[in-house]
Order: sequence, then C-alpha cells, then structure tokens
Amino acid sequence: MAWWRAWIEQEGVAVKGSPHFNPDPDAETLYKAMKGLGTNEQAIIDVLTRRSNAQRQQIAKSFKAQFGQDLTETLKSELSGKFERLIIALMYPPYRYEAKELYDAMKGLGTKEGVVIEILASRTKNQLREIMKAYEEDYGSSLEEDIQADTSGYLERILVCLLQGSRDDMSGFVDPGLALQDAQDLYAAGEKIRGTDEMKFITILYTRSATHLMRVFEEYEKIANKSIEDSIKSETHGSLEEAMLTVVKCTRNLHSYFAERLYYAMKGAGTCDGTLIRNIVSRSEIDLNFIMCQFEKMYGKTLSSMIMEDTSGDYKNALLNLVGSNP
Repeated sequence: MAWWRAWIEQEGVAVKGSPHFNPDPDAETLYKAMKGLGTNEQAIIDVLTRRSNAQRQQIAKSFKAQFGQDLTETLKSELSGKFERLIIALMYPPYRYEAKELYDAMKGLGTKEGVVIEILASRTKNQLREIMKAYEEDYGSSLEEDIQADTSGYLERILVCLLQGSRDDMSGFVDPGLALQDAQDLYAAGEKIRGTDEMKFITILYTRSATHLMRVFEEYEKIANKSIEDSIKSETHGSLEEAMLTVVKCTRNLHSYFAERLYYAMKGAGTCDGTLIRNIVSRSEIDLNFIMCQFEKMYGKTLSSMIMEDTSGDYKNALLNLVGSNP
C-alpha cells in the first residue's frame, strides 16, 4: 500500500469512541476517581482509552463546567511517570500533540532528530499544515524557522523539504521516462562516483510523489543491482541516513514503517516509551489496526503480546486498551 492511502481507510481506526456518548457522567467519573486521598487509575483508563479524541475534548469541557477545574492539569497533579505521559498525550487534540512532540524534540540542548524525521516524513501535506498552524499557536514561533535554527546542513534541507509536503500527490500519475531518469540520476549521484551527491538524492527523494518514487525504486534496482535502501546505507550515515531511509520506508509501506518503530521501541533492554506512546496515540484513530496486522506479519507476534511483556501496571493496561486487547 502506498503511504498516502493509509489516511483514507476507516478500517484502520482502533479507538472509535463510545457510540452512546454523554460527556457529563464521564467527567463525573473522572472527578470521583481523583477526589480525596488516592486515585482510581482504572476508572481513568476505562473512560479515556475508550473515547475518541473529540469525545475527550468534550469531557474536558464538561469537567471544567461542572467542577471548575482543568482536566489535563488535574490529571497531571494526580498521575506520574509513563502512565501520566500516556494519559496526557490522549488529552491533546491530535495536531497540538504532534506540535508538542516536535517542540519537545527541539527544545533545550541537542535535538531528538529521530522524532522530527518520523513525524515530518510520515504525515500528509494537509496534516503538516495543521501541525505547523498548531505549533505557531501554541509556541509563538514558526516550525520551519525553529527547525532551521536547530539543525544544519543536509538534514536541515531535508526537513524543510518535508515540511513543504511536495511528496503528497494524490493523482497517481507517473511519467515512466522521468522515473527512469531519476533512477539513473540517483545511481550517478551515489554508486557510480566516489563520494555522494547528497543534493541529488534530496531533490528526488523529497520532492517527488510517492507513486512516482515507487517506480523510481524499481528502475534503480534494475540499474544498480541493489535496492535503494542498500545504496543509502552504504553512501550515507547518521541522521542523514535515517532521514533518507525513513522516506523510502514510508513510501513503500507506511504501516510497515510504524510497525518497525513500535517493535524497536520495545526490543532489547529497556523501552523507548516516547516512541511507543507517540505512535500508538497518534495512529489510534487513523490506521493502528493496519499497523498491528503488519506488526504480526513482520515479527510473528502481536503488538499486544509485546506490550504485555515489556510494560507493567496501569501504563500497560492503558496501552492494551488502546490497541484493543483488554488486560
């Protein structure tokens, strides 16, 4: 499946919300769960992981109207650790959440380049526009300018190219002649010469549509006798390699890309909770069901079984509810 088709498939939605929804009793349940000494975490999980994001926003309004308190701030004061991080992520409207993840990835010393690459390479043009708007509203600065201030060189150019959303062409039109020319140009810019012409790679990978690139990758393999991924791995390294490989992976199969992100967030010692939370929350109302199917195909185990092995407590229970597997 080409990357842009993932956005128009309703079957992928894992968190559909409550069909008989009324925000007032939900708000009251949450208030009682946090009132007085101690917190009823299970009650919070049962409400917030089984409602859509739009429903959560209505619950927050009802909570404020009934009890005069901000729901997100109240949750922050009652919860802690990874569980708090997950529940607060659920409370953000989608584009504001992704804007926050980008802001957090760039603030302070050092940049979490992997987070920025993941979000920018996997979103459509319309979604990027909404994320940029939310970013400016919430943080008072331009996302593009902050990326330029925080990165440099080829990576900066790649991220700015991704923000333009040039790859998001829904027409499906492919010019076979141009695809062949692009494949030849990529070969000439990498495998054929000593060193690499990075700008040629950037121009083709970050400005052509996904359907066009699929044809380019086919032609490239015929010319080079190796995949474009193998060439990128041998010609580049570090964040530049990650950025190029991410675009190729998202172009080939968006669901496989996210399945891989989730798998490596949990594989081995320790868990990359930021990646796990971000990808489950941000895909839960888009294509998480498809990602879970792909996960099982690729790794021979279910996403929920890996969550069971790798997490614990309320955090685990909330994650399992989101992926549709009751603890």
